[in-house]
Amino acid sequence: MKTIKVKITFTEPLLGTSPGNEEIYRDYIGTKAPTQEAEDEEAALSAEELVQKGKTVFPRMEDGRPFLWDYQIKGFFKDTCGGLRKVPGTKSAGVKAFKKEIDKLIFPEPRRIPLCFEGPVTECQRPLRAQTPQGERVSLAISEQIPAGATAEFQVVCLDDKQLDLVREWLDYGRFSGIGQWRNSGKGRFVWEELEVV
Repeated sequence: MKTIKVKITFTEPLLGTSPGNEEIYRDYIGTKAPTQEAEDEEAALSAEELVQKGKTVFPRMEDGRPFLWDYQIKGFFKDTCGGLRKVPGTKSAGVKAFKKEIDKLIFPEPRRIPLCFEGPVTECQRPLRAQTPQGERVSLAISEQIPAGATAEFQVVCLDDKQLDLVREWLDYGRFSGIGQWRNSGKGRFVWEELEVV
């Protein structure tokens, strides 16, 4: 078992992914999670000023700092491995049942990963287009946005030492496709540095 400590620096703004409306969270997302996790996540969203219907936000630490959940890093790993499996010669190409392997053997820590940055949290508004049976629909999406240059430090525990190189490959991919919403536009891209391997 090895643990890699990393620091990521966002090269593009990062968008919030949690619903700002507590009722949406409680009625839908909260029913999909185990009870204690749902309570933890709901508590992080309970600040009065964050409740705005239809807007996605960042959960907040007790001191008001935005953070990422550990499972967002794990989700990034799954999304990245799924893409890189199609690229011959990558380490990810040989991973079978990759989602299960990431779920059971790779653990980002801590649970709440604080985001460090200068300046205010702003908003990103963008149109969403969808083809429906009634024709094209356009709506407006609004998300909290943290500026490029923000950093986050965390560690990744690999129960199998061979997974360390996979984690490095996935973190390298962050320069192409990042974390958070609207990744296809380039939001949430990052570079990383290795601080330590324990």
